[in-house]
Amino acid sequence: MPLHHVIIDTDPGQDDAFAILLALASPELNVLGLTTVAGNMGLDQTTDNARRIVELAGRADVAVHAGCARPLLRGPRPVPEIHGDTGIDGWDWAPARRGPEQGHAVDFLIETVRTHAAKVCLIALGPQTNVAMALRMAPDIADNIERIVFMGGGFFEGGNMTPAAEYNVLVDPEAARIVLRSGVPITAVPLDCTHATPAPVNWSSSLAAHGSEVMRACAGMMAFFERYGNAKHGTASRPLHDAVAVSALLWPELFTGRLCPVDVECAGELTSGMTVVDWLRQTGKPDNCLWLRGCSNPDEVYRRMEERLAKLGSGG
Repeated sequence: MPLHHVIIDTDPGQDDAFAILLALASPELNVLGLTTVAGNMGLDQTTDNARRIVELAGRADVAVHAGCARPLLRGPRPVPEIHGDTGIDGWDWAPARRGPEQGHAVDFLIETVRTHAAKVCLIALGPQTNVAMALRMAPDIADNIERIVFMGGGFFEGGNMTPAAEYNVLVDPEAARIVLRSGVPITAVPLDCTHATPAPVNWSSSLAAHGSEVMRACAGMMAFFERYGNAKHGTASRPLHDAVAVSALLWPELFTGRLCPVDVECAGELTSGMTVVDWLRQTGKPDNCLWLRGCSNPDEVYRRMEERLAKLGSGG
């Protein structure tokens, strides 16, 4: 029996692709479906990318539902300069064999969480628009959500899109605030944690050496993803942010953090999208988020990830 029944909310993104593939390769996770959101790319592209990823994994049976095409109150903010024209550049992707399922992602989230026999874990890898909408439209679902694990934010490391803000939260800070104030158990996997979990240098070569279609695709995406990040940060390798979030759910013993109060700045002139972490509990507000800050063994994270990914087939 899987330990977690999960819905993955995503905006692929090379690191989203790794996260989805890792989840599909992990027997501890029962992936109930994918929901897509505008983020790294527009909604049509992120949805098509999600279909391509599940089909590459040999899991064409996994449902993909398209969701919100823009943040709650703001305009979209795609980043092709980071992820390429498709969002998952680095591999010559076959076209998706079919489109998404009928029905909006938010409706799918609400219905699935309400009716599933066990509590559902939501893994949010992009702007949290869909998740926030579901919680606003159907607040009763909070009782059947085991946990929300989101990749987003940064406090000790600052931001990666502005000095104060990480991309996923910056795109829709109002949604992130709704999620953080929902009362659902939350684990944040911020830049503080992902920057402490860099991939091995030249990891793409190790991936390619496996020879399978999945691993060659992973190698190509990794090589593409690193180019921008290494040039920006002056590093020799980069973390796969979203895949680290799935890793933290799978292997919590490799990560460290603290339960504390966390909120989001939505109106600051210089700090909009900043995740404000009360690490020392100075505000008197209740703890609402397990904020991960470190990784005890990054090489082991990627060793396990590579082992899982190598087991995936193609087609299906």
